[in-house]
Amino acid sequence: MQIIDGKRLAKEIREEIAKEVETLKKERDITPGLAVILVGDDPASHAYVKMKAKACKEAGIYSITHEMPESISQSEIEETILMMNKNPNIDGILVQLPLPSHIDTTKILELIDPKKDVDGFHAYNFGRLMTGLDGFVPCTPLGVMEMLEAYGIDPKGKDACVVGASNIVGKPMAALLLNAFATVDICHIYTKDLAAHTKRADILVVGVGKAGLITEEMVKEGAVVIDIGINRLEDGSLVGDVDYENVAPKCSYITPVPGGVGPMTIAMLLKNTLKAAKERA
Repeated sequence: MQIIDGKRLAKEIREEIAKEVETLKKERDITPGLAVILVGDDPASHAYVKMKAKACKEAGIYSITHEMPESISQSEIEETILMMNKNPNIDGILVQLPLPSHIDTTKILELIDPKKDVDGFHAYNFGRLMTGLDGFVPCTPLGVMEMLEAYGIDPKGKDACVVGASNIVGKPMAALLLNAFATVDICHIYTKDLAAHTKRADILVVGVGKAGLITEEMVKEGAVVIDIGINRLEDGSLVGDVDYENVAPKCSYITPVPGGVGPMTIAMLLKNTLKAAKERA
């Protein structure tokens, strides 16, 4: 069993991005810029945005955060996005989710210029992903693919199972694996016999936010297990969706939580922002 060290890999990627940013500044006088919209006082959202801002600074990427109160109106958020769409110094726009219940999240995400959609949530970019065309890919699934490549794990011809069917993780993850010529099962809350699917998987990717969902008997011997779930237990510790202690011995490769997929997500955000800056007209 080998642990996939996302923390180490993300650090290497961020260092490479910093070099590319420096080159872009010297050769084209372009400083990549990222704008973040943060609504409300959710502690987790604030913590994520703070980490993203720190990573941007270390990579030489300009970042700005528009903090808005929970009571902000739909039109006020929309006006801010339209303003950033027109700002030539902003290459990427990120709306920190979730948004308050009175806000139409789909409408907000659809308003972002697809060329600045560094989260890869716009229907335009999602459509390009589904058809195998170049575009912006959601950062977490993109990070998973980078991990597989870095560890020499080729999905081609493998049986893959994705547990979780969200627009942010599950669906794009399945599309990326399919584009890499894996045979893909997508499971979700209504799947009748989850274990029947997970036990067949050479590559098992889990991201639903339920601690201990995947147990030892649900995993094939020698499988690659990628745990995207993040759950905080009562004692304050962070765990994934996989029963790591008992599942790990059966795996050829497995990601830990924390220190696995999480750091890669932020690294991919920087990579997407750099990509957007390079594609400036």
